[in-house]
Amino acid sequence: MANITASDIAAATKTLQGHVLRTPTLYAPRLSALTGAEIFVKYENMQATGSFKDRGAYLKLASLSEAEKKRGVIAMSAGNHAQAVAYHAERLGIASTIVMPETTPFVKVAATEAHSARVVLFGESIAESATRAHAIAEQERLVFVHPFDDPKIIAGQGTVALEMLADAPDLDLLVVPVGGGGLIAGISLAAEAMRPKIEIFGVESALYPSLWNKLHNGNRPCGGPTLADGIAVKEVGALTLPVIRELVADVFTVEEADLERAVNAFLTLQTTLAEGAGAAGLAAMLAEPARFRGKRVGLVVTGGNIDPRVAASIMVRELERAERIVNFRIAIQDRPGTLGIIATLLGELGANILEVDHRRLFLDVPAKGARLDVTVEVRDKKHAEEVQTKLRGAGYAVERIDTGGGFKST
Repeated sequence: MANITASDIAAATKTLQGHVLRTPTLYAPRLSALTGAEIFVKYENMQATGSFKDRGAYLKLASLSEAEKKRGVIAMSAGNHAQAVAYHAERLGIASTIVMPETTPFVKVAATEAHSARVVLFGESIAESATRAHAIAEQERLVFVHPFDDPKIIAGQGTVALEMLADAPDLDLLVVPVGGGGLIAGISLAAEAMRPKIEIFGVESALYPSLWNKLHNGNRPCGGPTLADGIAVKEVGALTLPVIRELVADVFTVEEADLERAVNAFLTLQTTLAEGAGAAGLAAMLAEPARFRGKRVGLVVTGGNIDPRVAASIMVRELERAERIVNFRIAIQDRPGTLGIIATLLGELGANILEVDHRRLFLDVPAKGARLDVTVEVRDKKHAEEVQTKLRGAGYAVERIDTGGGFKST
């Protein structure tokens, strides 16, 4: 097991004081009502760079010798680790180089460069970026700052658990997002010392079940676009895996729809911004509520660096899943006033029109007819059914369609 002790994590707390925010752990009544558990949330999205990565990054950089600091540091990352290393390196007067995949969104590249980092875009994946980062480190004698497989990084992340259990000492279990394993390894080591009987569970994206494969001798494939890009890691760390095997009860894998539900729940019920990886713990609880019902559960919102456009899309998609935004296809006669009549009827029924697509030039539409696709906001599923029934009662042929244009059963 990694040569890291609870005393190392306790010492890390002192080093981080004044440099990294001691984020709050607060009871979440609305999330508790949603899941049937008592949920306490640790808000690491409040850190300076928006994620828990600030902890390990600062601890690692602060531990460097003066000679190492003069040489400069290098890291590979597609997001949060990059920003944390760049930010704290700038604060400590250390030159930083960050290697990021060529597919990294511009907003993340810009956020990293804003902290005076030299950004090198290389490869299609983190693995390719890592290879390039190691090569540059050797060529330029830079200090490599690994995102998870480093004792200082693990110890820094472990301070999350010390703060959580100080604020909520009677938690039954912790549910922690897992990528390379630095956070859950540090949390497990700290929690074991403070509360030996507490259960710890990891959560991975179902598209990247690297830890699940290790723990269950599985061979599920790893890859694909996931909302939880912060934990989209194909290999768990060599230092973190032994800790996880010894101290973590099990790992859940969650589907993309559950991640979307969780991000939306944090936005709408807790008014806090959680990226896909940051919401993974709640996603596991939404996917398997019976496993957590009646328990006192600690969740870590590991980060809030989500693209605003993605967050907006998730909120709309959740409204569609809840049937609060619905799409009707209405066959109408092509004559003046018909559109106004339908708009008036929808208004009288309390449906808010969001979008209208009025089409005539389709072969499946009669020559003297038209097809009207209307997107409306309604109160709930029952209200949607009422609107459809009233439209049919007014003499219109109406079908429900999904956003891809396919018909839904009615």
